[in-house]
Amino acid sequence: MLSRRSFVATAFATAALPAYAQTTPAPTSTTPWPSKPIRLVVPYAPGGTTDVVARVVADYLGKRLGQNIIVDNKPGKGAMVGTAMVAKALPDGYTLLMSVISGLTISPTLYGGGEFDPMADFIHVSIASTNPSVLVVNPSFEAKTFKDYVAYAKANPGKLAYATSGAGSSNHLLGARMSQVIGSEMVHIPYRGAGPAMVDTIAGNVPSMFDSLPSAAPHIKAGKVIALAVSGEKRSPAFPDVPTMKELGYPDLVSYSWFGISVPAKTPAPIVERIAADMQAILKEPAVVKRWDEIGAEPSTMTPAEVTRFVKDEIDKWTPVVKASGARPE
Repeated sequence: MLSRRSFVATAFATAALPAYAQTTPAPTSTTPWPSKPIRLVVPYAPGGTTDVVARVVADYLGKRLGQNIIVDNKPGKGAMVGTAMVAKALPDGYTLLMSVISGLTISPTLYGGGEFDPMADFIHVSIASTNPSVLVVNPSFEAKTFKDYVAYAKANPGKLAYATSGAGSSNHLLGARMSQVIGSEMVHIPYRGAGPAMVDTIAGNVPSMFDSLPSAAPHIKAGKVIALAVSGEKRSPAFPDVPTMKELGYPDLVSYSWFGISVPAKTPAPIVERIAADMQAILKEPAVVKRWDEIGAEPSTMTPAEVTRFVKDEIDKWTPVVKASGARPE
């Protein structure tokens, strides 16, 4: 897997794609936008990183737009249910997608696609944050370090279970990749979102979980789960005592997830530009900067054109990884 630095860097090296403004018609209505509440579709259940990031975005973006933004959780099929819903929505600026790496770049390959085209059916407006993953265990589990966890997995092939937010998530791919790297099969337990997966991990119904750092952060701080390692290039400032998988000898396990704002194709360019500008503004708000620091998230400064190239690069990168991993819908 590539590091966040690598895959963000490649976003700017690709040949330019057609600018969204060149293919998007101007608004046909004289009614100012927005004139009513906006729906932000989150393709995962409440409680996970996507939901955490979405609720911060909804709060601050809504204030700037002068309208309530209602978070609408639509989980299922590796984030494809909610993503497909937005692909089919009216392109009027009143339905936004909290786009995620799984729904746009992993699950379409895992599930065979067909419900939407990640590029043709959307305009990708902004990246709200990028985040490393973290491996956590229930405090009662015997492995208290990443080294011990790997040793346990090798000694018990096909028996060590890990939870994730669902089949096709970046954390599912990270777990599958770890099984490959250590040469011992682990058992994937998919959930309909990180929230339910974490509930079962805390309860001890599953011993471990790969989760995005923002959603796991409060549970780590509360001592409900133990963080063994993060998947970033460097240690997270929010958890400086938690080592990286890379520094522990596993550079192939460097991995990041990302969370953005996408809208249906043909959404008028002025609306896209307004959302993009306001997203950049809220990501500089001191309260948002502080919140991102607390949960180990990093904001992005990419423009819609750069985000579009970035998503295309992510599709090109992850498609062969998914195929090679042997991961299956579950």
